[in-house]
Amino acid sequence: MFEKLIPYDAAYTILDAYIQYYHVFKRITKRAKIRFEQRDWVGIQEDAKFRMTIYRTSVGETTQKLLHFLGTERNTHEVWVQIKEMFLEEIFNFNTRNIAETYFNSIYRHSHIGLGADEDLMFVNATGTYREFRSAIPIYHTFYLGSHFENTLQQLFSCFPFDAPMANLERDVFYIAETIRRKLSTYKRDFRHIRLEVLKSVFYRNKGAYIVGRMYLDDRIHPFIIPLAHENEGIYADTLLLEPNDISSIFSYNRAYFLVDTDIASEMVDFLKSIMPSKSLGELYNSIGFEKHGKTVLYRELLRHLDASADKFVIAPGVKGMVMTVFTLPSYSMVFKMINDKFRPPKMVTEQEVKSKYDLVSAHDRVGRMADSHMFENLTLPLNRFDPALIEELKKECASKITINQDTIEIKHMYIEKKMIPLDMYLKSATLQEAEDAIADYGRAIKDMAAVNIFPGDMLLKNFGLTRLNRVVFYDYDEIVFLTDCVFRKIPEPRSYEDEWASEPWYSVGENDIFPEEFSKFLIGRSDVRKMFLEKHADLYDVKYWQDVQERLRNGEIVTVFPYRKRLRFKNQFGKGILDGTAQKALDEKETEWPENK
Repeated sequence: MFEKLIPYDAAYTILDAYIQYYHVFKRITKRAKIRFEQRDWVGIQEDAKFRMTIYRTSVGETTQKLLHFLGTERNTHEVWVQIKEMFLEEIFNFNTRNIAETYFNSIYRHSHIGLGADEDLMFVNATGTYREFRSAIPIYHTFYLGSHFENTLQQLFSCFPFDAPMANLERDVFYIAETIRRKLSTYKRDFRHIRLEVLKSVFYRNKGAYIVGRMYLDDRIHPFIIPLAHENEGIYADTLLLEPNDISSIFSYNRAYFLVDTDIASEMVDFLKSIMPSKSLGELYNSIGFEKHGKTVLYRELLRHLDASADKFVIAPGVKGMVMTVFTLPSYSMVFKMINDKFRPPKMVTEQEVKSKYDLVSAHDRVGRMADSHMFENLTLPLNRFDPALIEELKKECASKITINQDTIEIKHMYIEKKMIPLDMYLKSATLQEAEDAIADYGRAIKDMAAVNIFPGDMLLKNFGLTRLNRVVFYDYDEIVFLTDCVFRKIPEPRSYEDEWASEPWYSVGENDIFPEEFSKFLIGRSDVRKMFLEKHADLYDVKYWQDVQERLRNGEIVTVFPYRKRLRFKNQFGKGILDGTAQKALDEKETEWPENK
């Protein structure tokens, strides 16, 4: 009787599911404050993982419901055109319209497996800037420092009440005020009218909470972040971060996403963009937990970049992998990775296992040491932008995952990651000091991953890269395993002269057996760099180091891996006086800290 209303009812089915999803998403972010107050670190980590599953679950369930409702009309082009039009009509005044559009796209893609993006049936392009949505009242508090910083900072903290005591607020206020004074002294000007704008929402991740804001010095914006910690004695400010690179590290794409309560995601992203202009919008959406919309924004940014550039996709520089084919667009900040159809020996993993490893890393605490990636399916790119040598490489290694048409190439499955300099390539031309810094951070990267129960498996330098901030990050996941699943052993003494010179081991080797003393034979080629590594990280060659980490993990300890340099912590700046250069470097070389209080 009312068949003409089928598209409207279908649109509202999607809308209702989106609202329910968003409710659960918001509820998880709101309880992060409670978890922090109660020092429920396991709960915060579980919530972060659970939040990543609710989107997929919601889309899957809604798709099945919708396809059942549509029946024989499920694949009718005109019906889906009308569904999209009516969905947009319903959400046009939503303050989260952009997130809702991405949700619709997910439903459509899930309903039409194997099809690429369709502008008629999906929100391929944004329907607006979304800046038309602004809170009725600002999303930030405004403060003026005046001549007495301490009074203003006391007022600032009063805006962030916790159901847990502050350990020593007077001390924290002094430390923050003194840090600001030192910062301002470098400008050699009197800034009595400095304005602070501080987001009302606190950012939570692992064992930390972050008060995020910006500081206006005349017409210049400076970031302003206060990391909070909560230990037995109470909550305290661990440091004050004012430098762009330190703030960029906090919001790194190699870290887990924040739990932060926000009503208008685009408004919060605009605020964050003002203090991190080098970050893409996609990265910032990811950082506040909207990783699916971050992927949508990344796709749109890629399309715009292709329109504005003329260079070609080429094979990525570096050692060719045995599992993945990697290519890049020289003018673009990302790399593209495809799983090969066949893996060369000695690789024994399957394609599905490789995909599961990427899923594992995506849901795990990446602790600033594992590259974030977005998986794309059925991606269509212009054929004339591909270098002929790359086309031949894809035909050779990934033929089952590409379809070459007259003007386009369709890619069935691919990962997109941030571009980095492979560590082995970097070290070939690095100065001695650059090599020392990089190799020290390489060891710290391995230890940081171990602290969150990750063993990289293949620790060769070619599987690590350097970021823009010269931070070492791991990006090859096909052999990644949980550290607690490994068996770390010492090589038995040879029983005879023949054993010592035999081509095969004289001892049994299990599937999960790891012999740390063998690392020195294959990890690092350059002898001078190998010596540096031994001086700084000799413990990585010791089986006891790994067994101790395993024991702590099995006992339920949660490591504190600071997303900023430890010399910046107030206890190191003020508790022991201002550090000299040697002390600062020593602190920087030991980033991971196991908590004293379990």
